Amino acid sequence: MTTTLPALPRPLARPAAHDGYRPGDRAYRRIMYGLMLGGFANFMALYYVQPLLPSVARNFQVSASSSAAVLSLTTITMAGTLLFVGPISDVVGRVAIMRISLAGSAVLGIAAAFAPTWHSLLVIRGLEGVALAGLPAVAMAYLGEEIHSGAHLRANAAYITGTAVGGAAGRLLPGPVNALWGWQGAALAVGLLTVASTAGLWALVPPSRRFVRSSPRPASILRNTWLTLRDPALVMLCLVGAAIMGAFVGLYNAMAFRLEAAPYLLGSAAVLVFLAYPVGLFAPHAAGRVAARLGRGPAALIGVGLLLAGVLLTIPAQLAVVVAGLGVLTFAFLGTHSLASGWVAGRAHRVGVGVGQASGLYLLAYYLGSSVFGAIATHRWQAGGWLDVIAVSSALTAGAGVLVLLARRFDPAARRGPAR
Repeated sequence: MTTTLPALPRPLARPAAHDGYRPGDRAYRRIMYGLMLGGFANFMALYYVQPLLPSVARNFQVSASSSAAVLSLTTITMAGTLLFVGPISDVVGRVAIMRISLAGSAVLGIAAAFAPTWHSLLVIRGLEGVALAGLPAVAMAYLGEEIHSGAHLRANAAYITGTAVGGAAGRLLPGPVNALWGWQGAALAVGLLTVASTAGLWALVPPSRRFVRSSPRPASILRNTWLTLRDPALVMLCLVGAAIMGAFVGLYNAMAFRLEAAPYLLGSAAVLVFLAYPVGLFAPHAAGRVAARLGRGPAALIGVGLLLAGVLLTIPAQLAVVVAGLGVLTFAFLGTHSLASGWVAGRAHRVGVGVGQASGLYLLAYYLGSSVFGAIATHRWQAGGWLDVIAVSSALTAGAGVLVLLARRFDPAARRGPAR
């Protein structure tokens, strides 16, 4: 007699490890829309004060050079905070940092509209810089973890587009509102838009699925920072970021005052020159195509050359030529910045330095360039006029060209051929 044993149940199949959201997934679309809203609000809140500098100076009865502090102080505190937010997000999570960042900047943005004194406004804007640092510091890390590797470039481009649109809106929206309700009305409008964008990010961006909590040790962070600073190519590239950002922001800061003065006397209509900014939305894609053919080094040199051409085109008094110069300047700046930041990540990977730490140092230099040279250019406008501003921006751009050449010398992989 044969005894038939009951069949053993088949082991349950283990679910496949989540390898990232793909473009066809509903969660992918939610992430794209949520981070585009976040990038939009983040950069709008950072830069909306730039076209309002003359109005702020009149309202608080401060000089043109002093008024630039409402932007430079924000970028200084933002730059300093960037170095710490990444390691903190390794402990508390990416999504939590992005939510706290946008919510904090929304509250502080609304508070700025009701600042009673000049010094209280500076304190609020300084704190806002701390809050604003959270989103850009971890957004790319979140995308790298949650999006499938085959869709990284597309996802990053969507986020960067959001930041660029936010930068454009921050320079264009305040003008009409300022004409109707003053700079406080413009600040309040930006604050309320930030609240709406924050709600969108909270509702759309799903919790992390691939995030692995860690507790980075201070010694490890310091070691990675030291290794980054020991690599001459990475140091040169960080200084490139500082130089091009300083040339760009300094010229735009002073331009707001120039167009309110003779022979233009545009008043609140001066903000319309910022319509040149959206031209730059196409720059990262164009720069990437050039780099794919020639290499990052040659492409960056072309970008720096165009940047200098844009600066020099703003010398003539004809308004149409000035606007054209701003368009060239903006296109060249955004293209060169995208190349330099990508070059930093590629170089760090090749030499075994922490990519996150190297990118953080690049952003630190980038925003410090904005803070320091933006204030210097505004001071030179007040002291010596537009040609002094041109001298500052031209010197920075020429310096950026020399630094790119040095970076190419220390990083042969970037000299020619496809971008790496």
